[in-house]
Amino acid sequence: MNLFKLPYSAGTFSLTLDGAKNSAYIRSVDGGFVKASVIDEPVGPENLRIKHTSIAEVEPFSFEVGFAGSRGVLEWIQASWRKQYSRKSGDLTHGDFNHKGVARHQFTGALITETTFPALDGASRESAYLKFKMLPETVDYLPDTNPVGGLMESQQKDWQANAFRLVIDGVPTPAVQKIESFTVKQGVKRLYNGRSRFPEIEPTKVEFPNIIATTAEVNAGPVLDWYKRFVVKGAHDRSQERSGAIEFLGPDKRTVLMRVVLHEVGLCAANVVGSQAQAGAIKQVRFELYVGRMDLDLSGTGIA
Repeated sequence: MNLFKLPYSAGTFSLTLDGAKNSAYIRSVDGGFVKASVIDEPVGPENLRIKHTSIAEVEPFSFEVGFAGSRGVLEWIQASWRKQYSRKSGDLTHGDFNHKGVARHQFTGALITETTFPALDGASRESAYLKFKMLPETVDYLPDTNPVGGLMESQQKDWQANAFRLVIDGVPTPAVQKIESFTVKQGVKRLYNGRSRFPEIEPTKVEFPNIIATTAEVNAGPVLDWYKRFVVKGAHDRSQERSGAIEFLGPDKRTVLMRVVLHEVGLCAANVVGSQAQAGAIKQVRFELYVGRMDLDLSGTGIA
């Protein structure tokens, strides 16, 4: 009797949340397994020591997903940012290149913990992918033979890293060339109760990051004027803060697929990027914005 099975390569994934299968293209998956703490204790008078496991916790899942078909995930992220926390249960199916399921990763009571948007660059030719982490309370890893659904990568290519726009009310920014990757973090507290080895998880504060962007110096006049007023001269009271948005655009560079809305925006730094003589590099200005609060606007036409 042959006890060995042929190994397989991960070809496809399918994510189901609360019974609804998401059709987003899942590029990569990591995590979602149990890890136990190890205790090292002395035993007896001869200074012998023994080790054993104690409490355990589930490590977060990490996903990298395409834009098309991701509305269910984005609505979950949107609710988390708005502090309308919802816990999701479901399963992640791992399949081979023939779309046949091989393993199913079940989870319960998951919360969003991180959302990372990709670096945006007007010179890029790469597709863009959203990364997010979720932390469940329980997991189970089981064999599976069901077909794996989901979108193929070809349907993801409408979201390009070079199709974006930064809008700041009252500060023209028509030629922003780059926006660095940024991550919104949802704090989670683990609570151990009684004799349970696994903790309950509760959401805490949401942390919104700074936004760092780069534009050509020849177009940076409005930003530098704002920098002189807000940073150098100290006119930084709340009435001087702005609103704005990062708009993710379709291939035509006009259709808005999704917007990250920025509230309570202030400027905290700006500098002319270093350059060398006779290098031929365009002179650039890099500036950094603090953001009090972010929201997702999913009213664009590109989200299925």
